Amino acid sequence: MEAPDKAKYYDREKLDVSPIRGIAQEVLSEVSRVIVGNGEILQQLFIALLVNGHVLLEGVPGLGKTVMAKTFAKTLGISFRRVQFTPDLLPSDITGTKIFSQEQGTFVLQKGPIFANVVLADEINRSAPKTQAALLESMAERQVTIEGQTLPLEKPFIVIATENPVEMEGTYPLPEAQVDRFLFKLWLDYPEQDEEVDIMRRQISGESPSVEEITNGEEILAAQKLMNMVYIDDRILKYIRDIILKTRNHPQIGLGCGPRASLVLMNCSKARAAILGRVYVTPDDVRALAVPTLNHRLLLKPEAELEGLDVKTVIKNIIEDIPVPI
Repeated sequence: MEAPDKAKYYDREKLDVSPIRGIAQEVLSEVSRVIVGNGEILQQLFIALLVNGHVLLEGVPGLGKTVMAKTFAKTLGISFRRVQFTPDLLPSDITGTKIFSQEQGTFVLQKGPIFANVVLADEINRSAPKTQAALLESMAERQVTIEGQTLPLEKPFIVIATENPVEMEGTYPLPEAQVDRFLFKLWLDYPEQDEEVDIMRRQISGESPSVEEITNGEEILAAQKLMNMVYIDDRILKYIRDIILKTRNHPQIGLGCGPRASLVLMNCSKARAAILGRVYVTPDDVRALAVPTLNHRLLLKPEAELEGLDVKTVIKNIIEDIPVPI
């Protein structure tokens, strides 16, 4: 693809995204001291942070989803809270509530764990829908309403949720409206053969490296603003549009993606470009993020599932069918 038109840049010819690239490389390198493999997943977590979005990590038990989220949060130098979702968890256990203070003679606000920069919703599908819904306002509007009082959340704010798809007993599937609140739905696969040996070696040697804080809240907010200045050409916007439109009239898809998917794919592509040190988006950025961005936003027709197709395969076929802008 040609270099972006400088005339459309305002003063973006002076744009320097090296701070974003530097922070990303340091954070991912530090997390890799604890997490073996999953480099692409870690990069997508950082993209979600830049875009101010949320991530749903899905995978069978024992793949280190919780450890990955906790380690990633620790390198960011911002507040972190973990909520273990269980069947008896109440919405107030997440958002907080007002309790009577005998000393003050009035009700005072007891804030819940949602009032943190990074919130880990561990095994989110183990709680009832009413409890899951306690996250909806915070994820969409970055605020919480407690007994009629609306409170803003800290910035940056990101929810990282985990779920185990194989444990159907005692679980509650997330409603489509809540799944759509997540920027990405990422699937953790089993480690490669060499990676599994490396995991066992670390256990034998007793290695448990402690990660360091690489950045802080102010730097993250500045990186988010800088990322928004990354240039994206109209040809790329039309490319994204064509992909989304194809999901709406594809013969194997029963429910396609809405306009939110277009915005998410656009912003995530800008974030990926910045992480890689570019001040403009290429079609490769869009193609690399199409599956994690769209795989939870569309539903296949029953006959397509009976044929053995899955969402990822259909999305990849759509990407191959859409002409790449030159």
